[in-house]
Amino acid sequence: MQDSNEIKFGTDGWRGVIAGDFTFQNLKIVSQAVADYLGPGKKVAVGYDTRFMSPDFAKIAAEVFRGNGMKVLLSDRPIPTPVLSFTVKSRILDLGIMITASHNPAEYNGFKIKMPSGGAAPPEVTEDIERRLGKTPIKDAGGVSGRIKKEDLIGDYIKFIRSYIDLKKIKHKKFKVLVDSMYGSGDSFIVQILKGTDIKLEFIRNTINPSFGGIGPEPVEENLADLKLRVKKEKFDLGIALDGDADRIACVAGGGIFIHPQKILGLLSLHLHQDRGWRGGIVKTIAGTTMIDHIAKFLKAKLYETPVGFKYISNLMETQDILIGGEEAGGMGVKGYIPERDGTIAGLLILEMMAYRNKDILKILNETEKQFGKYYYLREDLRLAKRIEPRKEHLPAELLGEKVVQIRDYDGIKLICEDESWLMFRASGTEPLIRIYVESKSLTQAKKLLEFGKSLVLKHAL
Repeated sequence: MQDSNEIKFGTDGWRGVIAGDFTFQNLKIVSQAVADYLGPGKKVAVGYDTRFMSPDFAKIAAEVFRGNGMKVLLSDRPIPTPVLSFTVKSRILDLGIMITASHNPAEYNGFKIKMPSGGAAPPEVTEDIERRLGKTPIKDAGGVSGRIKKEDLIGDYIKFIRSYIDLKKIKHKKFKVLVDSMYGSGDSFIVQILKGTDIKLEFIRNTINPSFGGIGPEPVEENLADLKLRVKKEKFDLGIALDGDADRIACVAGGGIFIHPQKILGLLSLHLHQDRGWRGGIVKTIAGTTMIDHIAKFLKAKLYETPVGFKYISNLMETQDILIGGEEAGGMGVKGYIPERDGTIAGLLILEMMAYRNKDILKILNETEKQFGKYYYLREDLRLAKRIEPRKEHLPAELLGEKVVQIRDYDGIKLICEDESWLMFRASGTEPLIRIYVESKSLTQAKKLLEFGKSLVLKHAL
C-alpha cells in the first residue's frame, strides 16, 4: 500500500500525476475512505472525462463502492462534470464521484466529490475523508464488476437544459457559433440542446486526445489561438471554449476578440437581472474583478466574496438567495439549477443575452464597460520546485507609486490601491505554483504590476 499521506484534497478534489501519486492503489484508498464516510447501502454515481485511463479509474472506484455494499451508477461514456452533478441531485443520490483533473495538464488525473445537492464537497467533508485514508482494508468488488450498472446520464441533463434556456427566444436567431471543446468531455452535447433552432454550430478539438494537443485544457487566451483565428476569419458571431470537463468557459467575440471569464460573469449578472427579471445575490472570489462590485451596486444586489474554489460559492448557493456566482478561471453557477459551475449553460446564456438584446456580444460588452469601467485583468502562474505560501513581511506599501490602502489575506494576499488597481499572490491548491493576479484600468499598468509581482516572488521566494 502506498503512503496515504501523499493524498491531499485541494480547492476542488484530489489531483495527482498519473502513475506518480494518482495510481490504482491510491485511488482504491481514497474510494474506501469515501465509502467509510458514507456507510453501506448508499447510492453513488461515478463519471469520468476523456483523460488517459479515466474509464479505468472510474471502474476501479465503482468496484470499491460496490464492494462496500453500495448501489453504483457508472456512466457509459465520458461526460462533463456538470452532468455528474446534475445526476446526483436529480436522482436523489448520496454522492457523486467524477474522475477528472479538469484543466490540469495531461499527465494529471483527479477525483472530485459532489454532494447530494450537486455542489462540491465542502472542506469539512474532504477533511473527514482525509482522516479516514488507509484506516480500513479495501473492499474491492472487482470480481463482480459486471453487476455495476452502466447508464446514460446525458439524457436527463439535456432535457433540463433545454427547459432552462429560453429556446423560443433564440430559436430563429441565425447565430453562427464555433465551440472549442479542447479535446475534453464537453464535445457536442450542445448540438442536442439546440436541436430545432436556426443556430449554426461548428466544433474544433472535439475528438478524444488524452494529450490535449500538448497543452493543458484550460480556456485561457494563450490556449485559444485557433479559436480566435477561425472566429475572425470565418465571421462567427461567437466562439465558446470549454475546459477539460466542461465546467469552465471563455468566449471569443466576432473579430476574434477574447472575452475573459470575469467579463462573462458580469454580462450574465446583467442578463439574468435585467432581461430575465431574476433577483438574488452575486458571488465572486477574492481574485475576482472589481467590475463585479460596480455591477452589483448598480443592480442593488448583495455582493459576496469568497476564497478561491467553487466549493465556497456552492455553499452560498445552497444557503443564500444567489443569482449567479463565478470564479476568475471561468466557472459559473446560476440560479434555478445546481449549485455548481457549468460552462455549457454559461455559453448558452450568452447566446440568450444576444437574442434578448438583439446585439452582438462585442457591442454588449462595450456598452457594459462604458457604464461600469474597463478593467484589464492578468494572471500568470509561476511553477516552483515546491509548494510555498506568500509572506506578508516581503510586501511593499506602494505599487508602482500607488499607495496600498487595503490588504486582504484570508486566501493568499491581495494588495489593493486607491485607484482600484491591485496585485494578488496565491499558492495553487492543486499544483506547485504561485499564481499572480493583477488588475488595473490601464493595460500598460497591469502588465507592469504583473512583472513587479513576479520580481517579488523571485527575489524573496515568497
